[in-house]
Amino acid sequence: MRTLVVEDDLTSRLIMQRYLSPFGENNVAVDGKEAVEAFQLAAEENKPYDLVCLDIMMPEMDGQEVLRRIRGIEEKAGSRGLDRSKVIMTTVLGDRKNIMEAFREQCDGYLVKPIEKKKLLKLLQSFGFLEESRS
Repeated sequence: MRTLVVEDDLTSRLIMQRYLSPFGENNVAVDGKEAVEAFQLAAEENKPYDLVCLDIMMPEMDGQEVLRRIRGIEEKAGSRGLDRSKVIMTTVLGDRKNIMEAFREQCDGYLVKPIEKKKLLKLLQSFGFLEESRS
């Protein structure tokens, strides 16, 4: 599994990397602009990310805008449905407005910080990235 962790907070970034590193390659972006650039580069190199863990509140560009741009990059490349990257929004914002906006913009999962490893692994299982016994 090839993962992009998009997180401006060092502690949160390290935790996500620790949770995800046993399952494959793990890249990071520290703000929204860097995330879009990394995603675009991966698409151009034909090495798309399987999973993007995306914080909402970040400098340069917030996670909701990053999600819109990621889906736009995939649309231009002809990726739809099961061919798209799975995107999990990871945020302290657990309000209905942000959750609904994220799903409208086609996120695949939403986790409120602090991220619980068990909940993350359950989402990865639901996406087919892990077998049931891994949780």
